[in-house]
Amino acid sequence: MASSPDLPVHRFLGRDGAKLAYREMGDGRPLVLVHGYFSTATVNWVRYRHAAEIAARGYRVIMPDLRGHGDSAKPHDAAAYPPDVLADDGFALVEQLGLTDYDLGGYSLGARTTVRMLARGASPGRAILAGMGLEGIIHTAGRGAHFRRILTNLGTFEPGSVEWMAEAFLKTVGGDPVALLHILDTFVDTPREALARIGMPTLVLMGAEDDDNGSAEALSAALPDGRYAVVPGNHMSAVTKPELGVAIAEFLDGGTKS
Repeated sequence: MASSPDLPVHRFLGRDGAKLAYREMGDGRPLVLVHGYFSTATVNWVRYRHAAEIAARGYRVIMPDLRGHGDSAKPHDAAAYPPDVLADDGFALVEQLGLTDYDLGGYSLGARTTVRMLARGASPGRAILAGMGLEGIIHTAGRGAHFRRILTNLGTFEPGSVEWMAEAFLKTVGGDPVALLHILDTFVDTPREALARIGMPTLVLMGAEDDDNGSAEALSAALPDGRYAVVPGNHMSAVTKPELGVAIAEFLDGGTKS
């Protein structure tokens, strides 16, 4: 496992006043990168040096911790998790940092959050959707059933099972089961018609063995300027591979071709 630099935690407020956290690395054109479910900005982007790879090419990499995750607020009140609240939080970050000319992307839930922001009018120059396929965007109902079962049956899984490993990961990141359960109620579908209106160049990046959220190739095809690319790994392991950060950096530098 790569070493993790200790980046300072910065704060911003959700539109409902929730105290949320972000980290950043590098200087230059801003890139907001949103992590996946159960994870954190540090685990997704810093630990395996993806942020460092991108920052080295002249970018200011801004990495929020989603509500209910990491160093951000983890309220237990269901009212703090209305539909699309993660996109609301993303807009709050962009507004409070005064970002106007920037890029935006995410992994898994972070990619879905990015799509929701794009569908609701966010206008980054370029977008990155990693670890996400078409089904995970247009049909979100039931997508969290696997995690809901884990979070409501903690301590019951056979050692070595997929569920047991997910629970072990939850413990390593200090995840809050109550807050994370509420996150599953925030998902919102994005119809194909909305995807067809997302016009900026968009990298759709998927692990070669990742089929957790449907077809990334189909998602790329549903976008007017989608660029499909593959990196090694499955849904969990792709984020540990250096190829992920390199692919994002090369796309931002104009190296990824449609």
